[in-house]
Amino acid sequence: MKRIVILITLVCTVATMMAQVGVEARIDSIQMLIGQQVHVTLTVTAPAKAKVVFPTYKAREPLVDGVEVLSVGEEKKEEIDNGQQWSRVYTLTSFDGKLYYLPPFKVKVDGKAYQSKSLALKVMEVDVDTTKMNQFFGPKDVQDNPFLWSDWSLVFWLSVLLLLLLGAATYLYIRLRDNKPLIKSFKLVKRLLPHQKAMKEIEQIKADKMVSSENQKEYYTKLTDTLRRYIEERYKFSAMEMTSSEIIERLTRDGDQKSLDELRQLFTTADLVKFAKYSTLINENDMNLVNAIEFINQTKQEQQVVEEEKPQLSAEDQRSLKTRRILKWSIGGIVVICLVLLGFVIYRLMILTGVM
Repeated sequence: MKRIVILITLVCTVATMMAQVGVEARIDSIQMLIGQQVHVTLTVTAPAKAKVVFPTYKAREPLVDGVEVLSVGEEKKEEIDNGQQWSRVYTLTSFDGKLYYLPPFKVKVDGKAYQSKSLALKVMEVDVDTTKMNQFFGPKDVQDNPFLWSDWSLVFWLSVLLLLLLGAATYLYIRLRDNKPLIKSFKLVKRLLPHQKAMKEIEQIKADKMVSSENQKEYYTKLTDTLRRYIEERYKFSAMEMTSSEIIERLTRDGDQKSLDELRQLFTTADLVKFAKYSTLINENDMNLVNAIEFINQTKQEQQVVEEEKPQLSAEDQRSLKTRRILKWSIGGIVVICLVLLGFVIYRLMILTGVM
């Protein structure tokens, strides 16, 4: 008894599913002229979760002998009351006039084949009255499009502007070429070393006989300034802006203690003379001069420094240099504008001639 009930249930279920699946083919026109097109809409109604497979055709594939499938549209799906509805459009054409029988379209739903009803298509030929052949003419020759100045005027004037700019660029280039560049000459100059400068100044102090001069303040000022400049160039710190004690303290870590003691004594004597109106003896002045020379000899560096000395340009050379710079920038700007114009002109010509 149970087997009979299950069998009846399965039969009812299958019958229900079969009743829910429907395939329909509609053609938008049952007749057409040779070479025209008609559209066949294939519609499938099935349960919502059913898998529907439409028939597929390649372009120019014959549906029947004399009727070709031009294209197959996209598959569309929409919700309906008792499930879903799928549809696809097939575009057909024919070049032979007669009545065609279009076979049913086969569709698979959940692996089972269903088919639509067959269709008919009548392809009609164009009636030609062969008794009046003089009314029919052969193909026309290729006709040129009419020339419109409004289409070509922009290209023409931009081409003229391009030629003018190229002429200006050529003129500026000639100016730049004729305006010979400046040849800058350089010479190597041997700079005096710090100890050489200091010894030269001390020799000048000797030549001026300032050691025996009554103006001891001026003598010690020039002597200590000479030493400060030497120390500043030799040890690379601002000795001219420092006090005597600060200079000695700064040199303590690097200098010879004996030479520093003598230098400290020299600075002390100079400070007394300049600020306390202290009077020294001639032999004391000689001793301080010797101490200064001794300090310089003990701390000097013999490495020669060679520097490049650039000559100063005259006003005329500077104007020439400025003119060359302006000419170069002008030529560069004109070349960029010419390239942009050339690209636009070529683009417009391609549009007007139908290349693009």
